[in-house]
Amino acid sequence: MGKGPGLYSEIGKRARDLLYRDYQSDQKFTITTYSPTGVTLTSSGCKKGDLFLADINTQLKHKNVTTDVKVDTSSNLSTTITVDQPCPGVKTIFSFKVPDQRSGKLELQYLHDYAGITSSVGLTANPTVNFSVALGNDKLALGSDVGIDTKEGVFTKYNIGASFTNSDLIAALTLNDKFDTLSASYYHIVSPLTNTAVGAEVTHSFSSNENTITVGTQHALDPLTTAKARLNNSGKASGLIQHEWRPKSLITVSAEVDTKSIDKSAKFGLALALKP
Repeated sequence: MGKGPGLYSEIGKRARDLLYRDYQSDQKFTITTYSPTGVTLTSSGCKKGDLFLADINTQLKHKNVTTDVKVDTSSNLSTTITVDQPCPGVKTIFSFKVPDQRSGKLELQYLHDYAGITSSVGLTANPTVNFSVALGNDKLALGSDVGIDTKEGVFTKYNIGASFTNSDLIAALTLNDKFDTLSASYYHIVSPLTNTAVGAEVTHSFSSNENTITVGTQHALDPLTTAKARLNNSGKASGLIQHEWRPKSLITVSAEVDTKSIDKSAKFGLALALKP
């Protein structure tokens, strides 16, 4: 953990990663190669039902500037230029997509021991402006996230959140979707030696008056293999096993079963990431 509160997007992130990260019902393949000149080339393919999606990402790092260029099967070209630490604590991110002429965006991030600030603006005549701030320290953080459509003069979003962190526990409370969704999450490290942790998230929607409860856990079976499992109040149970079969190369097998409809077939997912 850093000294400061981090960015607003990090509130509740550890619980979300435990409960949702790496779970999938598709087949995904990623291969990464490195050139002697410092260029990183990543090719990805994902099969969703009968649809196959693929993209190629080229990353070039020069001093404190990182340039990412991605091309996908729909002929979309995405470019992101990140300048890290142009001055202490500041990161600048410029991104755009071709042929979407309204996709240009400039983002600034600032990290301090007692604050984390993010501001972004669309590079159009009437841009959408987003601003988020987290105040506090590495123990307690309070924050807000606001988006404004300057053309219509309306809020596109407004969220607030808070988190508490100690050596083995992280608790977070957020009010999102224009104050329509209240979420409380909990992440607890049971055993650092085996990377064993438990987590839970409870979400209430005021508009639909519906509650969603998700609980999960993870455990390292050995230094190279991690197992995860989760269950929600809709009766959907999921599990995965992730194995690092060579350094930085991972294979992940996941499955999901609807325990309230056992006549339905289970969903299976496979992800393979290769790095030299």
